[in-house]
Amino acid sequence: MKRQSALNRVLLALAGIVLLGAGVMILAGGFDLYRRWQVTPPDGWRLSTPEAVLLSDVDRTRWTDEGWWGPTVIAVLAVVVLLALWWLLAQLRRTHPGHIPVGGPPAVEGVELRERVLSDALAADALQQPGVHKARARMDGSVKHPQAHLDLTLTPDGEPGPILRALGDGPLERARRSTGRAGLPATVLLRATPHKAHRAD
Repeated sequence: MKRQSALNRVLLALAGIVLLGAGVMILAGGFDLYRRWQVTPPDGWRLSTPEAVLLSDVDRTRWTDEGWWGPTVIAVLAVVVLLALWWLLAQLRRTHPGHIPVGGPPAVEGVELRERVLSDALAADALQQPGVHKARARMDGSVKHPQAHLDLTLTPDGEPGPILRALGDGPLERARRSTGRAGLPATVLLRATPHKAHRAD
């Protein structure tokens, strides 16, 4: 799982838990369930009855006459909005290169290679290597800094060391030459082929 994806899931899970818990507690107070079910609400929880309000008149008007109150509220709300917009733009930002400029960027004579084509070619080339049973590839990163991610399932007799060396000297090197790049960072995940245990007589 990518770091950004994991962080998004954790943040969304925490936000969902907080909102769900607060919503359940508010509904319980609105339907007077605390009294009906004889449940004691958490300490300091004001919305425990249908008539309760979150902020009393005294609390709402406590600092309204202070000169710092208005600017502080506006500043806090502005920070919250900016953080929300930053998070939204981070989700919309492309995490795949899309089209990879050949020999660039900028592309030589405007020639570009589709990310999916390069991924498929890289996976097919890796599959031809001795000791590789299955191969999948994808491209991540930006247009200027694409990165290759390979997921290889090895045959039962496949040795990781020789396979990685052959991968670097073969498919990855050919991918670098085909795109005209001096370097193409790559991450390789190696898996063992599951097989049944053999009984020895």
